[in-house]
Amino acid sequence: MDECCCSPQPGERGTIRPKAGFDAAEDVDALKDAIEGLGTKENILIDVLTQRSNAQRQLICEAYQEATGRTLLEDLKGDTDGNLQDLLVALITPPAAYDCHEVMKAMDGIGTDNSALIEIFASRSTQQIQALREVYLKGEPSFSGVSAPDFRLTLCFRFQGQRDESTTVDTEKAKEDAMALYEAGENKWGTDESKFIQILCQRSIPQLRQTFVEYKNISGKTLQQSIEGEMSGDLEELLVAIVKCVKNVPAYLAERLYHSMKGGGTDEATLNRIMVSRSEIDLLDIRAEFKKLYEYSLLSAIEVSF
Repeated sequence: MDECCCSPQPGERGTIRPKAGFDAAEDVDALKDAIEGLGTKENILIDVLTQRSNAQRQLICEAYQEATGRTLLEDLKGDTDGNLQDLLVALITPPAAYDCHEVMKAMDGIGTDNSALIEIFASRSTQQIQALREVYLKGEPSFSGVSAPDFRLTLCFRFQGQRDESTTVDTEKAKEDAMALYEAGENKWGTDESKFIQILCQRSIPQLRQTFVEYKNISGKTLQQSIEGEMSGDLEELLVAIVKCVKNVPAYLAERLYHSMKGGGTDEATLNRIMVSRSEIDLLDIRAEFKKLYEYSLLSAIEVSF
């Protein structure tokens, strides 16, 4: 697919919308009955928490604590387990706090889940990155567990949330950047990774799309092809992910979902993270891209995986 193609714009394209006639007290009563009765009625927990917006879930959490003296988080952790618990906890967590939790989890313990870090930092908007950063900065930001310096530098660039938000396109600047990328990679011995990092992390999305067009005109290759030929490892994966997200975030996340369910076993962590974090943003577009790419529905893929 040519890199100049346009993509659906993320926005109000979620599968979850605020419930009309929402009543937090009524939902709290239902959740209390589900948790406090004999055996946990998981179907009620699922029904309530998957059919309310995140903002409504926050009101439910506040009302639940006022009514019971306990937090809903504590009760969910005490009465559920495994993947269901992870999903329900994710649903009641504010979006920026959930992204922050996933970033911290990816860097916790021995080894780093670079794939999760790449997905989050490549696919989030500047506003989402800044919101994540505000939550994260309550602690000390550190990517010290990430070993490769260029990979770490790219994460830090994205973490700063300093991408230009302009919607205007400067064609001459796009040509200059395209040439700079060509000179930093295809047209030199060795690769100047820092130039790729700088341009891909700082230019606006519309500007980058034009730069991709100009790059193809100069080099005869797409920028993704050049990155794949010039680089390797986590840095290559991250920069390719950024390129894919500049072109089409829903298509990138559809691909991530496909691979989370491909082969033996399902990567529930990735599946949960994408389904929850995009449920009020662009999950309808992700579903459409999944069907376009793989010729069967996302729903059928999930049903087969469990």
